Amino acid sequence: MVDLLDIGWEIKCREEDLKQRALENERRAIDDARRSVDEKAEQLKALGQQSALIAGFAMVSMVEASIPEDLHPLLIVLYGATASITVGIMLLSMLSSTFILVAILRYDCVNRDISFHDFWRLRCAGDFRVALGLFTYGVPLFMVLLGLLGWIVFWDHEQAGILASSIVTIIVIIAMTIFFTHIQWKWGDFLLNKEVMLYNPNAGIDAQNRKMKQTSTARK
Repeated sequence: MVDLLDIGWEIKCREEDLKQRALENERRAIDDARRSVDEKAEQLKALGQQSALIAGFAMVSMVEASIPEDLHPLLIVLYGATASITVGIMLLSMLSSTFILVAILRYDCVNRDISFHDFWRLRCAGDFRVALGLFTYGVPLFMVLLGLLGWIVFWDHEQAGILASSIVTIIVIIAMTIFFTHIQWKWGDFLLNKEVMLYNPNAGIDAQNRKMKQTSTARK
């Protein structure tokens, strides 16, 4: 009789333990989903804000710039086209980021009819890459716009204007060179290509050193 009671008690304890573990796993899954949503939301907010900022600067420069009457027609055409394309690209990037942000904030982290990873991969990842790609195209266009703006602003200042415009152009060229040879080269494929993963060539060595350190500590 006592053995039967002990067996029954063990079975009840095991059932309670399984229920507790299931609750903990569910809480952990909810927390993981919320962290994933928050992470993507921060990325989308940063992308949307920077896109809107650059679009605003480009729009203000186009509206506030005083065009000299004797300005070369080619400069006028280039400036208008560059400003319009920059504003359009950055607005598309901002709008895409905003719509994706609204979509992921509507994701149900509790019920999770579909995992957030699958939801992001199927519904959002493609549009996010498009928005990020538009942003990376808009940045150098904005730099070109600054270079053209230098020639427009200093057009009526003769020799000093040519010198100032040339300095602005040189600075823009240096900035674009740094952008393409360092920033875009280092981060472009990593952010746009979903197949690219972080790789640490010293990861195996670090793990082995940690294991040896733990073993020596345990022996002591």
